Amino acid sequence: MLQSFKTQWKRGAETLSRRELFRRSALLTLPALFRGSTAAAALPAAAPAAADGLRVGETIYQSIGVRPLINARGTFTIISGSRMLPEVRAAIDAAAQHHVHLDELMAAIGARLAELTKAEWGMVSSGCAAALTHATAACVAGGNPDLHVRMPNLTGFPKDEVIIPKHSRNVYDAAVRAVGVHVVEVGTGEELEAAFGPRTAMVYILAGPEADKGPLSTRAVAQLANQKHVPVLVDAAAEILTVPNVHLENGATLVAYSGGKCLRGPQSAGLLLGRKDLVRAAWVHSAPHHGFARSMKVGKEEAIGMLMAVEMWVKRDHKAEWSRWLAWLNSIAANVSRIDGVTTSISETTELSNRTPSLTIRWDRRRLGISGADLARHLLDTEPRIATPGGRDRGDEASISITPYMMSNGEEKIVAEKVYAALSTAPRPKAPAPASAPASDVAGQWDLRIEYVASSSTHTLHLKQVGNRLEGSHQGDFVSRDLSGTIEGNAIQISSSYTERHGDALSFRFTGNVAGDSMSGALDMGEYLTATWSAKKHDYRRG
Repeated sequence: MLQSFKTQWKRGAETLSRRELFRRSALLTLPALFRGSTAAAALPAAAPAAADGLRVGETIYQSIGVRPLINARGTFTIISGSRMLPEVRAAIDAAAQHHVHLDELMAAIGARLAELTKAEWGMVSSGCAAALTHATAACVAGGNPDLHVRMPNLTGFPKDEVIIPKHSRNVYDAAVRAVGVHVVEVGTGEELEAAFGPRTAMVYILAGPEADKGPLSTRAVAQLANQKHVPVLVDAAAEILTVPNVHLENGATLVAYSGGKCLRGPQSAGLLLGRKDLVRAAWVHSAPHHGFARSMKVGKEEAIGMLMAVEMWVKRDHKAEWSRWLAWLNSIAANVSRIDGVTTSISETTELSNRTPSLTIRWDRRRLGISGADLARHLLDTEPRIATPGGRDRGDEASISITPYMMSNGEEKIVAEKVYAALSTAPRPKAPAPASAPASDVAGQWDLRIEYVASSSTHTLHLKQVGNRLEGSHQGDFVSRDLSGTIEGNAIQISSSYTERHGDALSFRFTGNVAGDSMSGALDMGEYLTATWSAKKHDYRRG
């Protein structure tokens, strides 16, 4: 999820919001990091596959040519979230041995979740995003099958509007919009009050510091919404599960969680908790029932596994887990601090989302000869692979962060040894080679064709050139965005990016070569992987 990225997460002296995590991390930088610095490579190098195919055991991923990794980064979906608890795995295995009626199963699970969480009712979904979709459907259609079978075409529906505060717009509100609702965005208390009307079905709030204060806090929004009999849905995907639930106590009607994050349940499961009638209606609007949400199926195995994760959450020794994480970070810090010029600091967050301590390792990149970004790439590309939140470079100071949240016993030693080896043996810095003079003048308009995996599109580049430096604009299918780049000899590199108001971000990095009035190469699109491109200088004589 974000984007996740989720709520505030302290990294040394800096606090990152969930929105900032979306921007910097899961959605954009990780795929490029996996592919290294060359955009032409579509996927990371695979391990040799076993001749006899899939093999169950410690090398199950290597048997099909996939390289597993140590997760020192956090509960990001792109690196498979968390590891399920042993008790969850056992529950899933036991559930798989029998047939049940899913409506009966979900009714029993709903009652048990109510006992465990102190909410009125509960439901297991196929991930938090699915819980958001089912909750929205419940608020729009209320379990009415005449309406259900027509979603997401809401023509004729009595309620089809969802209010979202500006601070809560994010990539995951696509799960709300998937129902077909019209979003009414508000930025002030006055706008909020004016937004309520007879067609208002729900208010959606993204949990986090911005929703904890001010006239658009969850408590303030819920107070007004409850007066108008409008449900409030809180997206608390990456938060710890509070009992009794903090959001429901603040007046929210429904709250959704990811199952495969701190709860360490199935990665493909989520929770919806709250008002009994709406949670039960959300189940009506979910699979296995037919209609638009049939694709969001949750099986008996995930449902029982998710319930077991909640059973374990209320039993786990969370203080002992925190102490263990701190011990791992202190061990890593002690190891790498032996290197002259390397300093470390540990920060501890009190936020509900991604509640974990974090270690920041800092050094002078000119002195040690390696940047934070290069170290993060080295840790991910080489064996044993280690995924981190990424490296940072500010002037001469380089840094990297380690998150122990999803690490396992013994992995802290591997991380410490590998970081120490990389920093202590990094090559001394060399003077950068002077840039080659441009071999072409590429200023002007270029007609750009992009070949995606199964389609193509025509864009336009408007380039200005000053020496080796390029700037201008990139006109896409719908939106124009600024670009910047370089040309050295015939080698060209152009980057553009923009962020939609709801949080979706597109980042394009073109690399290739120029040949007269033509150029072509590879395109790195971050989380959307890669494509190829070609461009021709616009011929104004032909219009």
